[in-house]
Amino acid sequence: MAEPSAPPMARPRVAAGALFFDASDRILLVKPTYKDGWDIPGGYVEPGETPLEACHREVKEELGLSLAVGGLLVVDWAPSEREGDKLLFVFDGGRLGADQLAAIVLPSDELSTCEFVPPKDARGRLVDRLERRISRALEARRSGGTFYLEHGDHP
Repeated sequence: MAEPSAPPMARPRVAAGALFFDASDRILLVKPTYKDGWDIPGGYVEPGETPLEACHREVKEELGLSLAVGGLLVVDWAPSEREGDKLLFVFDGGRLGADQLAAIVLPSDELSTCEFVPPKDARGRLVDRLERRISRALEARRSGGTFYLEHGDHP
């Protein structure tokens, strides 16, 4: 007798990033060299790695900083036509002090620049789904909660 086959299941790409703030509560955005637009520090989770471990690794790789990333702000189910199913985690990176800001070193082959911007000014720099995700992450941070999202918004 043949074994029953497993039902079809999603195999999403998983990514993790962090929202960092300066003393004026502006958010840190990075400008990737390999795609249009701006992003937050972070990247894809590697095999055998948790989203939090990936976030720590990516922050170290992208900013040159070893930081204790805080709590989870949002989880977003965000499939894309080009990349398929995606599950995205955004953690609270907290406020960076003057010493940390001075120690940021960007990998020139991956990021061309970084900048702190007021959240309202981030809209024109981000793709819509990321802008929605960051907006909800800011709400979660203010409320002390964690939000589940689909396509960057509450379902």
